[in-house]
Amino acid sequence: MVDRFIDRLRAARVVPVIRHDDPGIAEQACGLLAAEGVSILEITMTVPGAIALIATLRDRFPSACIGAGTVLSAHDADAAIGAGAAFLVSPCWSDAAARSALEGGIPYLPGAMTPGEILHHAEAGATVVKVFPADAAGGPGFLKAVRAVFPHIPLMPTGGVSPETAQAYLDAGAICVGIGGNLLPAKALEAGRIDEAREQIRAALSAIQLFQA
Repeated sequence: MVDRFIDRLRAARVVPVIRHDDPGIAEQACGLLAAEGVSILEITMTVPGAIALIATLRDRFPSACIGAGTVLSAHDADAAIGAGAAFLVSPCWSDAAARSALEGGIPYLPGAMTPGEILHHAEAGATVVKVFPADAAGGPGFLKAVRAVFPHIPLMPTGGVSPETAQAYLDAGAICVGIGGNLLPAKALEAGRIDEAREQIRAALSAIQLFQA
């Protein structure tokens, strides 16, 4: 299961991180992303009604891989798994979230900013380590450096990653990248400009795919 999940991340290249204070906007963004072929989505627990949204998306897009992000408690982890979340993501290591994920056989992706944290997370059972915040940690150069000493640890940089910098992270050894605001055109969706939001998403995805070998 772990290998299949990692292969799926590698094939996807990008995981949209959906974070908005209006669950309706978040769901609209997910629908537009799915329509453009995105098959992996991370719904953060900071979205109001995130658990219900995960369940809704699982029903709408049964072939998609829907995960929960910003998971920091056993309550949220268990609720997300119960709603059908296929993976759990945290901004840092969370004993409670890790326990729920590992006991439930769900991939766990905790955030790390230092080599010591990366090694700890991998040894403690993380499926993938989320390098976060990637840009503040040192960008593609930092990722390349830690990848050189931890070639066996799958890394997913998130935080400050843009469509323009995504390829640099992938070239540095990332299995995929997590991207937030660039793949959730909040202002256009808030104003009801769906066509504009769709074009912004297409442009962002195209910028990443243009570099794909």
